[in-house]
Amino acid sequence: MRKLCLAMAMAGMLASGLAHAQSTLRIGLQDDPDVLDPVRARTFVGRIVFASLCDKLVDITPDLKFVPQLAQSWSTSPDNKTLTFKLRTDAVFHDGTPVNAAAVKANLDRARTLPDSNRKSELATVASVDAPDAETVVLHLAEPDASLLSQLSDRAGMMISPASFDKDPGGKPVCSGPYQFKERVQNDRIVLEKFPKYWDAGNYHFDRVVFTPIPDNTVRLNNLRAGDLDIIERVAPSDAKAVKDDPNLRLAPVTGLGFQSISVNLGNGARANNPLAKDKRVRQALDLAIDRDVLNQVIGEGQYQPAYQPFPPASFAYNKSFEHSGRDPKKAQALLKEAGFDRVKFEITFGNNTTMQQVFELVQAMGAEAGFDITLRPVEFASLQSSLARGDFEVGQSGWSGRVDPSGNIHQYLSCKGNLNDGKFCDAETDKLLNDARAEPDTAKRRAMYDKVLSVMQDQRPIVYLFYLPWTFGAQKKLDGFVPYPDGLIRLKGVSLAKK
Repeated sequence: MRKLCLAMAMAGMLASGLAHAQSTLRIGLQDDPDVLDPVRARTFVGRIVFASLCDKLVDITPDLKFVPQLAQSWSTSPDNKTLTFKLRTDAVFHDGTPVNAAAVKANLDRARTLPDSNRKSELATVASVDAPDAETVVLHLAEPDASLLSQLSDRAGMMISPASFDKDPGGKPVCSGPYQFKERVQNDRIVLEKFPKYWDAGNYHFDRVVFTPIPDNTVRLNNLRAGDLDIIERVAPSDAKAVKDDPNLRLAPVTGLGFQSISVNLGNGARANNPLAKDKRVRQALDLAIDRDVLNQVIGEGQYQPAYQPFPPASFAYNKSFEHSGRDPKKAQALLKEAGFDRVKFEITFGNNTTMQQVFELVQAMGAEAGFDITLRPVEFASLQSSLARGDFEVGQSGWSGRVDPSGNIHQYLSCKGNLNDGKFCDAETDKLLNDARAEPDTAKRRAMYDKVLSVMQDQRPIVYLFYLPWTFGAQKKLDGFVPYPDGLIRLKGVSLAKK
């Protein structure tokens, strides 16, 4: 509460020096974002900030259709190996430079080649990018990629000013969205201010947006109820009724595209030397130890639909035959004995917020009955991302907010060179299936390939899926125009305070 009050006080002081009263929208986040460079970022909450800060080539609608943003239109060649974009001509970066084809090419080339880029595997099929004129960008693909447009509707398609590439873009991002970066205080606030030269500025009605990370669900909700926040993301299931019953608030839930899971470190640094990494039977036993239905009822209060695969039920790649109910601790114990263990010790590293603490305490208790002695290592969410990337974990929380195309939910996590494949699982046959599925335009054929991948995952268990992520927002009732999207992002176009 003290952090939030300080943030709002500073925001008020900034406003007091202006000639006219300005309006501020205050958004409470569950976690603190990591680096604010779309190419290097990993966190979901960072994507919420990017939605106001950085325009993309294309965006999505609430019903998951692709719509123009920086690109006015696009077309694909008959062989599906060339994707051509026509750019809008009235977009500029926050430093005043134009968003033209040369800038888009520079961004895509940076995303494909920067050593620590997390977008490389998303753009792996792009062989080269041309900018034949100021309004035209041509992507030449090494092979067809049915998922590419979906990738370009997210961080891979976000543009920052090329002039900022060597000027700390992660700390002081220069994008082209409706709001521009003002300041950041780590673990306290991120402040954006309206960009007056934005091509659609008339549809954005707040002069300032302040994002405040508050990991504690109760504190986040209390700030909303007190009127110190206008929107909070991820209302805890146990708090949903309180929001519904408050006459000043509105509960805005939407079914998401992503999942919550745990990844096993199979080959990423010294901490991969553990029983889970060495024997798939130990990983299978861990999977059997966890009752997703209990997680759903006890913590999710019916909102955390059990997950056994990376594809949500709305995806064509989802296959119900890979699900099961309950748990089997006796079979888990038998698998451990087959692998030569009476009990197995390991550590779960996770982002320290109220909900995940509850989830993993329950996993810890379930595991104990099946032969696992689990210790819990809670860390700040941004620190979790760093730990996963450098292999400083045995088993780590690995949530994903989801993508429209199924490739976006699996390729980065499971392919040998996937940028989010933190556990370093690598299987040549699976790699080929993932690449072939991404290149195949026929939905039925793609699903058959993904079924084969799911069979491998069920056997190897490099990732243990827990539940699908619902996005449940709480908002002040006086806020007009707020629409929740299945990707969990907060889009502020058309959002305003109701006139008294």
